[in-house]
Amino acid sequence: MGDSHRCRSSIKPDSCSSRSFVGTLWLLSGIMTAYACPKICHCTDRNGVVVQCTSQNLENIPLNLPKDTVVLLLSSNRIRHIPKETFTELHRLRELDLSHNAIESVEVGAFQGISDSLRTLDLSNNHLSSLPKDTFAKLHARVRLSHNPWHCECSLQEVLSELRLDPETVNEVSCSTSVQEEYVGRPVIQVLDSGINFCNFHHKTTDVAMFVAMFCWFSMVTAYIVYYIKHNQEDARRHMEYLKSLPSTSHVSKDYDTASSMF
Repeated sequence: MGDSHRCRSSIKPDSCSSRSFVGTLWLLSGIMTAYACPKICHCTDRNGVVVQCTSQNLENIPLNLPKDTVVLLLSSNRIRHIPKETFTELHRLRELDLSHNAIESVEVGAFQGISDSLRTLDLSNNHLSSLPKDTFAKLHARVRLSHNPWHCECSLQEVLSELRLDPETVNEVSCSTSVQEEYVGRPVIQVLDSGINFCNFHHKTTDVAMFVAMFCWFSMVTAYIVYYIKHNQEDARRHMEYLKSLPSTSHVSKDYDTASSMF
C-alpha cells in the first residue's frame, strides 16, 4: 500500500508529515536544478526554457544553464573564446545566438552534444578570421558567419564545405584578407563558385617553400665543400713549402762524408 495509507493508519502522524515534506523538497530541488537560471540572465518557459543573456557585458558563457534550454541568447556581450564541450549538457538546444561579441576562436568540440538538436547558430559580427577544420563536425544547424574578418585560404574552404550557411547572409561572408590579394573584399562563396580552389594555392605555396629550403640547404653544403677544399689546399701548400725548406738528404750526407775524411 502507498505512503498515504500507511500514514493514515500510523500512530505517529508527525513522522509521516516529515517524510512527505522531505519528498516535496526533493521534487522541488530537482525542478530548480533543471530550471535554474543564471542571475545575470532572464529565463522564460516556452515549451522549454528560453535564456536571455543579451547585453550583459559577459566575457564568458554562463555556467549551470538550465538543462531544458531550447533557446540561448548571448548576443552583444564581450565573449572572446568558445571552449570545447561548452554546451554538452543542453541536449534540447535549438537556437544559439552568439552574434555581436568579440569571438576570436572556437575550439573543436565546442558544439559537442548539441549537433543533432541545434537548428540555428549565429556567429555573425565577431572577430573570427579562421576556424579549425572540424569545428562544426556533424552539425546540422543553419549557420550565420557574416561580418567577420575572414582570411580566405584552404582551411576556411574546408570549414565552409561542411556547413549549411544561412542563405540570407551567405553573400556577407567576405574575404577580409586572402592568400591571393585579388579576392579581398569579395564574397567567399562567389569566389569558390567561380572555380577557385584555395587549397591548390596552399599546396603550391608549400611546394615553393620546400624548393627554397632545399636550394638553401644545397647552397650551404656546396659552400662548405668549397671552403673545405680551399682550406685543405692552403694547408697542403704550406706543408709543401715547409718540406722544401728542409735540408735535402743528399746535401746532409755529403757534408757528413767530408767531415769524416778530415778526421
